[in-house]
Amino acid sequence: MKQSAANRKVNEHAREVIAHILLFEISDPRLQLVTVTGCEVSYDRSYCNVFYTTEPERYEEAAAAFKKAAGAIRSLMAKELSWRVAPELRFLLDESVDNAERIAEALQKGKPVHEADEPEDEDAPTEDER
Repeated sequence: MKQSAANRKVNEHAREVIAHILLFEISDPRLQLVTVTGCEVSYDRSYCNVFYTTEPERYEEAAAAFKKAAGAIRSLMAKELSWRVAPELRFLLDESVDNAERIAEALQKGKPVHEADEPEDEDAPTEDER
């Protein structure tokens, strides 16, 4: 489904508020190296999917920390936003960063193909035949 400009603005505002809360309001050390990569707020603003990333070895402790701090983050978010309701927060691991790193590593390991390295095809026309 295509997002409207207003919905993108709401999503970005929610992301900025949550990132600010994590940076300045929440003192849990398990959430120090967590990056909020995006938010998806429902049209009625009752739910907010928060996508985050962190180091792979810290996935489980970050998930546990978010589960514990969800109520405090929601409360602080409600004070910051002028919305009618405070959205229920769902914290989801953003796997796109890990997938991008995996693809980049695979591309670096692979050898670039050069014309000189390619085997010649006997059926292919030669320079003189073109």
